[in-house]
Amino acid sequence: MPPRAPAKLPRPFVTANFAITADGRISTRNFTPADFSSPRDKRRLLEIRVRCDAILIGARTLATDTMKLGLPDDLRAARKKSGLPELPLRVVLSNSGHLDPKLRIFQKPGAPIVIFSTSRMPPRTRTALAVKAEVHLHDSQSVDLPRALATLRLSHGIRRLVCEGGGALFRNLIAAGLVDELHLTLCPRIFGGRGAPTLTGVASDFLPHSARLRLAEMLPFGDECFTRWKVLRRDARLATAAR
Repeated sequence: MPPRAPAKLPRPFVTANFAITADGRISTRNFTPADFSSPRDKRRLLEIRVRCDAILIGARTLATDTMKLGLPDDLRAARKKSGLPELPLRVVLSNSGHLDPKLRIFQKPGAPIVIFSTSRMPPRTRTALAVKAEVHLHDSQSVDLPRALATLRLSHGIRRLVCEGGGALFRNLIAAGLVDELHLTLCPRIFGGRGAPTLTGVASDFLPHSARLRLAEMLPFGDECFTRWKVLRRDARLATAAR
């Protein structure tokens, strides 16, 4: 008999949210903050956060955008009225472990912070972050994403999580079959540039297998278009044929 496939680890429902230019860029070649979308799109980002138990962000995006991953008072009140914690858990992922403890997220009050990194994190950084966040270090070159999501589900009760970037983190999630839904705002801008990151990071190799989507919602707003896509479960036969 063939060996039994390993059981899938439990995980939250994973959605992702990005604004993208008409030529498929999520930022400039200098990875500047994505400020090319409208105030309505930025409000939409916050409204998506409200429905989630946790926000996931990659280290580079966190440092570039100087984010604290919070919510305005009216949306905090909406969460409390729904019986949810006032703020969603903040989750930071860094494969290298090079996180600056002086980043805004670690200086401003807010929801608890959970960090997933690796044994590559410098000892001094570990010590500095241990008093600011719950730190999980994986003994590998990169974070074990299924294991990290299982930790969030089982140890923190996270049922729904939103990934807000960057492209490299989203690429790893979608390649591992760990994304269920994608919110994408199409913006009336064209950047160009070979080094400007796309939805799956700086243009590189193909994914191990393509991800098939189904359009679930589309809402034009001014010159933008808000879309929501369902990520379809991969057909094992197609995945095998694509190798």
